[in-house]
Formats: sequence, C-alpha cells, structure tokens
Amino acid sequence: MQDEILLTPWRDFPVEDTDPFAPPDEEKWDFVLVSNIHKVGSEKEIKRKKFLDELSKKGFAIKKIEDKKLFYGVRAPKQIFRKYQWLLRNPDSRLQNCDVHHDIPVTTRIRIVNFILQNTITPDLEKLDELIKKKVFEATFPLHEKEEVREFLKEKWFHWRDIFCEQRIEKIRCYFGEKVALYFAWLGWYTYLLGIAAVAGLVVFMAGITVFNSSQVSKEICEASNIIMCPLCDQKCPFWLLSDTCTYARVTHMIDNEGTVLFAMFMAIWATVFLELWKRKRANVVTDWDLYRWDEEEEELAMELINNLQHEPRRYQHSYFRSTIMLLLVLVMIAVLIGIAHALIIYRVIATALFTQSNFEFLREQANTMAVMTGAVLHYITIVIMTKVNRHMALYLCDLEKPRTFSQRENNFTVKIFTFQFFTNFSSLIYIAFFLGRINGHPGNYVRIAGKWRLEECHPSGCITDLFIQMAIIMLLKQTISNVMEYLIPWIAHKLRKKQQRPKKRSMILGEEEEEAEDPCKRQWLSNYQLKEVNIFSLFDEFLEMVIQYSFTTIFVAAFPLAPLLAFFNNLFEIRLDAIKMMRLHQRMVPRKANDIGIWLQVLEAVGILAVIGNGLVIAITSDFIPVQVYKYTYSPCMMENSTSVDCSTGYINHSLSVFRIQDLEPYTKLSETLPGFLSNEIKECRYRDYRNADDYSYTVQFWHIFAARLAFLILFEVSTQGGRRRLGQLGGWQQGETGWVHATPTGHINWPGELLTTCGGSFCFLQHVALCVKLIAAWYIPDVPQSVKNQFLDRKHSNLRKDLSVMEYSTEV
Repeated sequence: MQDEILLTPWRDFPVEDTDPFAPPDEEKWDFVLVSNIHKVGSEKEIKRKKFLDELSKKGFAIKKIEDKKLFYGVRAPKQIFRKYQWLLRNPDSRLQNCDVHHDIPVTTRIRIVNFILQNTITPDLEKLDELIKKKVFEATFPLHEKEEVREFLKEKWFHWRDIFCEQRIEKIRCYFGEKVALYFAWLGWYTYLLGIAAVAGLVVFMAGITVFNSSQVSKEICEASNIIMCPLCDQKCPFWLLSDTCTYARVTHMIDNEGTVLFAMFMAIWATVFLELWKRKRANVVTDWDLYRWDEEEEELAMELINNLQHEPRRYQHSYFRSTIMLLLVLVMIAVLIGIAHALIIYRVIATALFTQSNFEFLREQANTMAVMTGAVLHYITIVIMTKVNRHMALYLCDLEKPRTFSQRENNFTVKIFTFQFFTNFSSLIYIAFFLGRINGHPGNYVRIAGKWRLEECHPSGCITDLFIQMAIIMLLKQTISNVMEYLIPWIAHKLRKKQQRPKKRSMILGEEEEEAEDPCKRQWLSNYQLKEVNIFSLFDEFLEMVIQYSFTTIFVAAFPLAPLLAFFNNLFEIRLDAIKMMRLHQRMVPRKANDIGIWLQVLEAVGILAVIGNGLVIAITSDFIPVQVYKYTYSPCMMENSTSVDCSTGYINHSLSVFRIQDLEPYTKLSETLPGFLSNEIKECRYRDYRNADDYSYTVQFWHIFAARLAFLILFEVSTQGGRRRLGQLGGWQQGETGWVHATPTGHINWPGELLTTCGGSFCFLQHVALCVKLIAAWYIPDVPQSVKNQFLDRKHSNLRKDLSVMEYSTEV
C-alpha cells in the first residue's frame, strides 16, 4: 500500500528536486519518518496526522509507504532553501565540487529540513521530539543515497588498505557536513603528530630496557640478601628479604630513569605544539570553506524565521540561584566519584591483606602486584558503568540549566560530562601517583581503614611501577574491549537484519510477473531504517573518547612512556572504524555546520595545563628521581670521598630505609614464621621505606632536604615547561594582556588557559592552582557580558534578518 501527497508549491517554484546521480525515475526525499501502524482514530494516529498536516501547510511533499511499519518520505520546497540563501547572502555560493548540479549542497539541505522538522509545532503545541517520546513516531533520519561522493568515500576512505592514506576531508564535508569533517581533520592531525610522540616514548622505553640490569639501585636491591623487611600485614604476614623483589626493582628502574624527566618535558611542549599547529590547520581549512567568520547565532535565527516568520528569539537569561544549584549538584557528583575511587582503594587494601595470607605461594609473593592488577580491572569496570551514569546526570543538569540554544546546551553538556569522566578515569590514578605509600604511617603506628586494614606501602624502589601497571591495563582494556564492542555490536546487528531480509521472488507466468515490481524507495528506506540509529550526541561520543585518550596520553605520560604508542595505533584503527560505522552500519548523521571543534579546544587547552602539572608531580613525588639526586649530591660516597671510581648512587637503598625495632610492634600484630636461616630470637629489627630516626621515629634531616628539593623541582619544571608553552602560544596568537595571556578567536576571547600559564612563578604551585580554580568558578558564576547587552545584539540581528526576508517576499510577489 502506498500513496503520495504532492502539495502545491509556493508561487511558481517547482517542488521536484532530483538526484543527478540516481536513476531518472527515482525520486529524492530529504527525510524519512517512521511510525508504527496505529489503530484508525487512535490518539497516536491523530497526533501523527496533525504533524504531517503542519508539514503540508509549509509546502512539503509527503510520500507514504506501508510495510510492517509506516514510512513517510518528506521533501521540502525549493523556496525554503532560496530564503536561506537570501538571508545569509548565499553562504554556499561557492559550490562544493561534489554538488555542482545542485543549487544548494545536500548537507545544507538536510540540515535545514531537520531544523524545520524539529521545530514544527502541532496544534497541540507538541514538537517532533515529544511525539517520538510518546511513540507517535519511532524514528527520523536522512537517507544514505547513491551519490557520487558516497561512492568515492566508500572506495577511497573507509577501506583498511587506506589506513595510512590521507583522509579526503573535502569529500567527507560534502557528505557529512563540516562538523564531522572537522572531527576527522582534527583526529587525523592528532594521530599524525602522535606518531612523533610515540617514537620518542618508544625510544625512552627501549633506553630503559638497556639499563635493565645496570642500575646501581636495582643491583643493591638484588644483592640485599641480609636486609630483612617489615611484614606487609598484621596477621601472620612473614618478614621478607629485600632481594626477593629483584625483578620488580629492575622493572621500576626501566620506567623510572633520567630519560623520564626529559620525556615528560617533551610531552608538555608537544601538547602545545599540537594545539597551535591545529589552530593554523583549522584556519586554512575553514577559510577554504568560506566559514572563518561564520556566525552560528545568525544562521540559527535565519532558520527560525524561515520556519516561522512570526518567531521571536529566546532571550538570554542568567540566574544566580540556578547557577548555585548547578554548582552544588556538580560538586555532589564529584564527591560521589571520589567516593568510588576511595572504594577502589579499600578494595586494594583488603585484597593485599587477603593475598598475603593466601595458601598459594604465588599470590603471597605477588600480593601487591595482584592487588594492583585486579584493582585496575575493577577500575575499568567502574569506568564503563559510571560513563552511563555520568551521561544521564550531565543531561539532567543541562535540562535544569535551561540553555537558550542547542549549541549552548551542547557546550554545557560537554563541560559537565568531561568533568565527571575526568574524575571517573583519573581519581584512582591520582591516589596511586600522589598518595600511595605517603599517608600510610609507619610500623607501630599505621593508618588503618576502619581501624583494621593497613593502607598500602610503596616498594623500596618506588611506587611508579604501580602507576605504570594501572595505566597499561586501563588503556589496553579501553582501546580493545571498548572499541571492539563499539564496532562489533552494530556489525552483528546489521548482519542479522540482512539475514532476516527475504526478498520476494518473481516468476514469469504466461509472460507476466506474479508480483508487482517493488517500489525502489521502499527498498532504500527499509535498508536505511535497519541501520543503527544515531542521535545528536553520536559525534560527541567520538570526541569524548578521543579527548579522554588524549588525557591519558599526556597527563601521566611520565609513568607510562608507551601511552602515545598505544594511542597512535588505536587511532589508526579508530579512523577507519568510525568511517565504516558512519558509511555502512549507522544511519546518516544530520550534517551540522561549524568552523571549529567548539568547546573541545578549550578542554584540550586545560588538559595541556594539567599535563604540565601532572607530569611535574609524578617526577617530583611518585618517581625516585629527586631522592636519588639528593643522595648523589649530598650523602653519596662521591661527596664524602671525592672519588670518581665509585658510582654516586652506591648505598642509596640502605640510606633510604629506616630501622624499626620489633619490640615496638602493635600488640595485636601476629607474626608468621621467621625467614629460613634466621632464628626467631635473632630478628630484633626490620627495615621499611621512609626517612625516620631509629629512636623516636621522627623525620630525619634528609627527609626535609628531599621535601625541599621536590618543591624546587616542581617549580622549575612548571616554569621551564610553561615558558616554552608561553613562547609557542605567542607564535600561535597568544598575547600578554592586562589580565593574563589572551587569545583572540572569531567568536570571542579565551584567556583562562593563558592565565594558567602564568602561575607558579615563585611560590608553591598547589595553592596557586587551587586559588585559580576558585577564580575560574567565580568567572563562570558571574558572566563578563551582561544579558541585556547580549539581547541587544540578538534583537538587532533578528530585526535585520526579518527585514531582509520581507524584502525578498515583496520582490518575489512583484
């Protein structure tokens, strides 16, 4: 069953708009609406008819095809697109190469039709999204069609053989619009420069492997067969020899060496180079598209007037009460995420205690490592679960905030979801990097959870290996399981749907077909409907995934030099997987116009600042680089004997271990069997990693020397690294202003990333960064431009566009 409603077009403009690459007898439809077959006279059937009637009044042609569901193809009259070109002074006059036969690009056409569909109001004051929620319509989507550009992309873009080939950004723009094209341009540029970071990280890692057996520190640990270490738990945990952890010490030095410091500084500079070069590339691309000074607000106002000449723009509003509620709810959500991180910490503590008491020798010997690995897997599971929770919470907060436009809603959502995801992904890593082994107390006076379980300790060779293991497991799981499931699920669903399709067979009887030939539109609409549905945040999900990966690649890269390499190989596959999903497995995205990657650029700037702070803290606090240097130049044999024949780090391990008297153990501590070769009465003291006096367990002078050196290094690291960032920023357009470093953009001024660059000049950075966070929250809380001023410009644009539209109406009638 099928019928077609061809409405009389406005004035003398023809309705028909055919696809030059399609067969002559095939019709072209802008959008397809899908609905279940409702009972005649039912409420849903009446609501559907009212919506379609409203489209008919606007001049839309509508074609209905009935199968197991109802399909409505809609085609907008050309007059709508002529109004668009008139109001925006023909922004698409420079015809794209792929659409030379069209008066207006297909991507622009789909975008305008989608806007009208989403903003058409029925007599019951309902819009399309409300009708979808009420199950009046089931889906709406533009069509994948046999266009020349699509065939080109299928041949030259999404095949695995093109994995190292340059992307066809202009063709992607022709088919998916500027927003998607800029995403792939950014992702390609990021992957290209990531190759340089990957090579540098691999060189640092290989250099660490070459010194696997040559480190004086690890040699001392391997030869320390007479150093007895204190038990790792309270209940029947044995004493252990430092030499038992020889392999762990060698692995630690493979990661933690002088090359790590240089690589961390390199990655901080790399992050700035990447962003500054991207800004230049983006400027060239959007200039070629004639979109450098494109005004998104003006375009939205124009489409609103095209849809409804009587439309009044929504005014800018700001509520301090609503902002306060938003801030409190965000802080509560962050507290919940930090609480989950604490739960992971408790798991590691309990798991370590249980593994050390296990009947399996391997678990007892590797209790700490097994706790770290299982904790990392559990952390990944929490990331998967909380990602869904964070999305719902961010959307809920955005709805409470009542943003004025879709773009504002998207920006607000981006900031919230990234903040939530950052704490979800990095809270546990922050604990391992900066708190593990530093807040656990010391033998005889341990810090305990619920007064029972001791907090974990660092290995005598440092805690950086724990951070390395945690990052390696999370990145590998995220880049394998997540990507495989992201691609595999729609691929399997697509194959199953294709298998369920049973095309009708035709037979010739007496020269006539048994069945009437099937409408080609029906085949096309059904095949598009059976693809995975996309939504307004489909591209957002891809951006979020890549920005989180960028955060892993830069913030703690000092502890995991292989992160850029893993990210590089992941992105080579990510580009092709995204291409295959968009071209073959997903419905066609509604094209969106854009001249940059939006607020994501500011997020990347913030991540770059966090990379400087994070890597500086990892080297200063997590790594043993500073304690070793302090020992070399203050306490080593080189300083005492002035001898060049002795390695200056000789004796470091013995110097970094404090002595504890067994008689001072807490009363409820139950010791296990003594070590082989030692009698119980022979063990009078044990060693632990700290700088404390043997008599009263107070901190030694060496502890304060190291503490001062850590602070000094952190300040020097940030000043030197950010100095390079500042000079690069000046080359990229940053200038010194009265309130900090300011970067001018077509849409305004962004100065908060620049302000971050000017901190840590001469005092402890932590306090300044906390104060700066408070300052940024205050800047967000109090808008710098009054709402009345914004509304004045809004009214001016709206008035000018309405006058232009009136002029067009008058000239057409004449």
